[in-house]
This record gives sequence, structure tokens and C-alpha cells, in this order.
Amino acid sequence: MERAKPKTSKAKQIFRIVLLVSTFISLWFVPWILVKAWILPLPDTVQEQVEQSLSYGFDGVIVYVDEAGKPPAFYAAGYHNKEQKIPANPKALFKIASISKLYVAVAITKLDSENRLSLDESLVDYFPELLNRIENADKITLRMMVKHRSGIPNFTDNPEFWNNQPNTNIDVLEYALDLPAEFEPNKDYGYSNTNYLLLSRIIEQVTGGSRQDYFNKVILRPLGLKHTFGSIDNVNLDDVMSGYYVGIEKDFKNENNGMMIATAEDVGIFLRALNDGSLLSESEMETYASIYEFNHGGLAPGYQCIAEYHKDIDAVVIQFMNTTDFEGYQWNLLEITHTRVVNILRNAKGL
Repeated sequence: MERAKPKTSKAKQIFRIVLLVSTFISLWFVPWILVKAWILPLPDTVQEQVEQSLSYGFDGVIVYVDEAGKPPAFYAAGYHNKEQKIPANPKALFKIASISKLYVAVAITKLDSENRLSLDESLVDYFPELLNRIENADKITLRMMVKHRSGIPNFTDNPEFWNNQPNTNIDVLEYALDLPAEFEPNKDYGYSNTNYLLLSRIIEQVTGGSRQDYFNKVILRPLGLKHTFGSIDNVNLDDVMSGYYVGIEKDFKNENNGMMIATAEDVGIFLRALNDGSLLSESEMETYASIYEFNHGGLAPGYQCIAEYHKDIDAVVIQFMNTTDFEGYQWNLLEITHTRVVNILRNAKGL
């Protein structure tokens, strides 16, 4: 005899209805362009994915792939400069924004190894004038700053930083001074560009030269990198990919904010050397691994990028996209398309 099916309780029925309604509401508020980017069939090739990315509103895309055992591959779509209809160039220079933090962390590691500074020294050991202007400055160590555990306010979170764009002749450190700490030193994590602004100035104080001079000495020349620069002052602007912000008719490449400039290939060579240990000695590698990460993203008006090493396929993937927006959807799309590029590489390996 067939057993009678148990009746679904009224409470369960209500729960299912609520779940369906909440799911529908959640999907309603998710931007459909993000849903589209996820659900489209995965292309067979990286170039197809790069070209597909233009349909999400990007003006130009560059992807560099370095798979172990293969020659580096270069991909591009869209425009290097949309006003002049110049096609995207996979070897163009690009503002790499916060990817530069990897270079700063390497430099701090090197200086610690050379006993020219100590990660356990405090901020006021280098800048005593900040004692009463940055809360806990005498307790904040360089190690905490590298790890974003200082509690120092992020100067780019200050509305005045954006109101005064492009901050010509303004020391942006002022936007982080005389403010309450975000948290007690080493009690939490809080990403702060101020940490790396101060670390860059410590590098210059210790070495007696520019930050870029030290990068040249310990990173760029040893790796043979000739297309990484300290700012747009050091390059031909025509070689720099234009940067666009949704809703603003302006090319952001002309803004001189001291941001590092590099090709995707140069960033890729650096990232592989950082991850495979060839850039650092064994002891330096141990120190670096204890204080910072090995992959990074970068975001600035008109420019966003990701630099990642994927161990499972032994591949470095660098992605540059020259369009940003206020809502942050473009950043989400950058992350989605990067994941899809990596999945294409995995599929090609049968993973």
C-alpha cells in the first residue's frame, strides 16, 4: 500500500512564500548588468571574453596572461583613446593605482632586511611632528601600517579630498590629520591609503631619494623592467591609456596625482617574481609573507585594474580597464570578467 504523503504545515508554506518573495526582491535590486555578466555562456578564448567585456560599458580593456611554460599572451579591445578612435594597445601604459602598494611593501621589506629601518619602530620615530596630529602615532608601528592595522583614517574617505580635486598644491595627508582613530592600533583591520602615503615618505626619508629611485634599484632594474614609472611626468602622455568616468566628459589621464604608471607586462613580470620568490631572499620572503598580500587591485577615477597570480594553473593574469563609475558596478564587472578569464584558462587545462 502506498504511504500517504505528509501534509505540508501552514508554517512551512508561509516560510516558502517569504523565501520566494525575498529572493525575488533581492534579484530585483541586483543590477541586471552584473547578472548578465555572470550568466552569459563562457567563451572559449580570452580574446572573446575581452571583447565581450565592452558590452558592459567599458571603453577599453587590456589583459596580459603569463602561463608557466608558455610565451606571455596579450589581449586588448576597445579604445586607447575613444575621442581619437585609437584602438586599445595591450602594451600601453596605465595608471596602476593601489597595485603600487605591492611595490611599497617590497621596498619596506628590503629596507628592513638591510637594517635601514625596523618594522617595529613607531610612526613618530620618523615623523615626530605627527605626535599630536595622528592619534596613537607613538604606538603605531610600521608593521601595523603595512598590514592596514594602524587605525589611521583613510585620506580618500574625507569628502574634502574629492571636493578639492585634483588637489593641486595640497598635501593630501592633511585630509587624515586631527581626526579620531578608526580603532586602537593592531585591534582591527582598516584599509587606509594614508598608511602607504606615510610608508612611501618613510622610504624617501631613509634612502635620501625618491620612492621611485629605490623601486628602480631593488625591483625594476633587477627584473629588467623598463616600462614602470613614478608618474605621468616621466612618460609620453600619448603612450598612456585614456581613463574615463561614467557621466563625466573628461580624460583622466591628464591628471598628475603622482600615481605609478606601468604596462600590464611589467606588472605581470613583477607579480610572478614576487610570488615565486625570485624577487626576495628567503628571509625577506618570510618577512613579506607575514606583513602583506601577493595580489592586489587598483582603483582611481578612470582606471581600475587587478593583478593576480593563480597557483592552481601557475598563471599571472593582469587586467586593465579604463572606465569607472560612482556606483561601483564597473569594479564588480572587472572582478567578474577577471574570474571568467581565469576560468577560461582553467578550462583549457581541463581543470
